[in-house]
Amino acid sequence: MIHLITGGQKSGKSEYAESLILNKTNQPVYMATSRIWDDNHRKRIEAHKARRGSQWLNIEEEKFLSNHDVNGKIVLLDCITLWLNNFFFDNGEDDNKTIEQAKEELDKIFAKDCDWIIVSNELGLGGHPENQMAMRFNDIQGAINQYIAAKADIVTMLISGIPLEIKNTLK
Repeated sequence: MIHLITGGQKSGKSEYAESLILNKTNQPVYMATSRIWDDNHRKRIEAHKARRGSQWLNIEEEKFLSNHDVNGKIVLLDCITLWLNNFFFDNGEDDNKTIEQAKEELDKIFAKDCDWIIVSNELGLGGHPENQMAMRFNDIQGAINQYIAAKADIVTMLISGIPLEIKNTLK
């Protein structure tokens, strides 16, 4: 099962995803994808960890999600935007390489015998970026969100903390 949770920044995606997984298992797995780029960001990550508590198995992985054995688990992957950002900056100007590497890694994790709850940002809701790099990233993010949504069984969008079900093939 793949459940994509998308929405704008600070819309409540992570908290909603955490509540979903805790209703399904008492052994949740949290796969965090962010690089730490400054002290403020480190503090945000630590606050996320503290909010989750000790029952979570935390896996920190910047790019190669498929390297981890999560078979038989329910995994919260948070978040696609930060994960994709790692490929984007590592690949410089090669946007096609970023998309291909991301799709290849997604296909590997979706082949695992586990359930995925995936958090991603809907960047296009925030208006048109003023610089070329941000526009390129928005385009890549949109392509990857569409790729995941097409494979997902459930897609939920959060707006101001309120979940709106967009797709559910399990009903």
